[in-house]
Amino acid sequence: MQNKPLFQELKELWRFISARRKGHIGLLFVAIVFASLAEVLSIGAVVPFLAALTAPETIFENETLRPAIKYLGFQKAQEIVLPLTLVFVGAAMGAGGARLLLLWLNTRLSHAIGEELGIEVYRKTLFQPYRVHISKNSSEILNGVGRAKALIAWTIQPIFSMFAGVMIILSILSFLVALDPVVSLSAIGGFGLVYGLIGLRIRKRLERNGEILAEESVKVTKAMYEGLGGIRDILLDGIQDVYCDIYRNSDRKLNRASVQNNFLSGSPRSIIETIGMVLMAGFAYYLFRESKDGLLGALPLLGSLALGAQRILPALQIGFSSWSTMKSGQAYLTDVLQYLRLPLPSHANESPPPRREFQNSIRIENLSFKYDADGPLILDYLNLSIPRGARVGFVGETGSGKSTLLDIIMALLEPSSGAILVDDEPIRAENVRSWQANIGHVPQSIYLSDTTIAENIAFGVPRDEIDFERMRTAAARAQIAKHVEGLRLGYDTVVGERGVRLSGGQRQRIGIARSLYKQASVLIFDEATSALDNETEKAVMEAIEGLGEDLTILMIAHRISTVQKCDMIVELKNGRIQRIGNYQELFA
Repeated sequence: MQNKPLFQELKELWRFISARRKGHIGLLFVAIVFASLAEVLSIGAVVPFLAALTAPETIFENETLRPAIKYLGFQKAQEIVLPLTLVFVGAAMGAGGARLLLLWLNTRLSHAIGEELGIEVYRKTLFQPYRVHISKNSSEILNGVGRAKALIAWTIQPIFSMFAGVMIILSILSFLVALDPVVSLSAIGGFGLVYGLIGLRIRKRLERNGEILAEESVKVTKAMYEGLGGIRDILLDGIQDVYCDIYRNSDRKLNRASVQNNFLSGSPRSIIETIGMVLMAGFAYYLFRESKDGLLGALPLLGSLALGAQRILPALQIGFSSWSTMKSGQAYLTDVLQYLRLPLPSHANESPPPRREFQNSIRIENLSFKYDADGPLILDYLNLSIPRGARVGFVGETGSGKSTLLDIIMALLEPSSGAILVDDEPIRAENVRSWQANIGHVPQSIYLSDTTIAENIAFGVPRDEIDFERMRTAAARAQIAKHVEGLRLGYDTVVGERGVRLSGGQRQRIGIARSLYKQASVLIFDEATSALDNETEKAVMEAIEGLGEDLTILMIAHRISTVQKCDMIVELKNGRIQRIGNYQELFA
């Protein structure tokens, strides 16, 4: 449900538009005024043009045109027909050119603003704390970013088009009122009343359909995301139809709401065109009765009214369609504003800080953690000291708090109480980035982008900035260099989506090489070998053991044998440290 009026949300959106684009919007409004004047000029030119065709002698009697006629030296009525024809043609071409310019500016500026808002939403999403990311579904985040781009069609272009339509209507109406107030005001009043009544009638339906569009688009994306993500199990279990039904149900609601909104926004045009024809016939009869010269005398005025109506009716339809589009897309606007309101951390606009060198120890003091203020304790009053260069294994049942503890050590989560101290200095918001520069993380499932092995090892570094010597050294230490260099394309080999062309052990070694390329001094393995077979795990563990004593390694293990050679093993149970010792002391 919408909590704020549309105008209030548009006003809030204005705050997130850059100063540069606000200046461009100002130029667009100047162009709108220019286009409106061009329309008035083209309609105004039809009066003397038709008068010259029907009764040329009346042009010489016109008080407004007489000084120009005298200056140009016209003597006969027929001499003025061609110049007035050229003036009318020039005015019509000028109005057409102004409309094309306005369309180009509207489209270009709308997409530029949508692009900047999309980037800002994506940027704020990426900078949110890890706690925020794990609380949201991936498809919701993807839709949030996509909706910022959708604002181009749902909000930005329509509001520019509506403003342009209103300006054109007011300009043409002002001119027509000057020609004949009764006829002009009656026509625009009738058209406006019809649009107003229809708008009031369908407003709630447009809002409700807009909410359906926003809700179901998330479900459609989620169905595709989960269907493709779990394709192995779907193929094995033969449950394709289940996911097709989920997709079909949401997509059907989505399409029905879209069709209904398109019909509601476009239907007034047919009604108005019919009414316009009836009114034009009535005005023609009225002007015929009122004019001394019959229809011949009324023809110039009737022509200008007809041309004015021909310009006003599309502008009215554009204005109504733009309003209905914005009402339909208000749910999208509301969602995008929620992302734009997200705060950025203090370091978001700062240069990367220098690496904080890890010298002595990591100390965990009186540390407790819960995800929610009224939720259960995940970690309960932990105390632990980890010296530099140590190999520490963390074991325990599922849910004992192992991964959460390492997330806190990596400063991805903040303790609810207590602290993490590195070389006796607490990790705080102001030094978290310099601490994280020391950490390399190798999870159970390594994320690999669909690029080359080199770009995956130097993850996040533009290709032209990769230090290939450092990258090869990291690959050699991770014991993956021999395999890579034996490939036909070597480090330029594309790994496929999520590393599908590599084995599990190869993916883990690339994850290790990534941490080494980063020159991390603390390597954290979060069940990095639990999905591997025994032989592959043994090979990966040999790679880990050969990394050198200068690295501090923290390792969560699914199998006790994995942490057999660790200097210290920490057993967790129900969020508390149950035992600490080496393998012989705890499990011999």
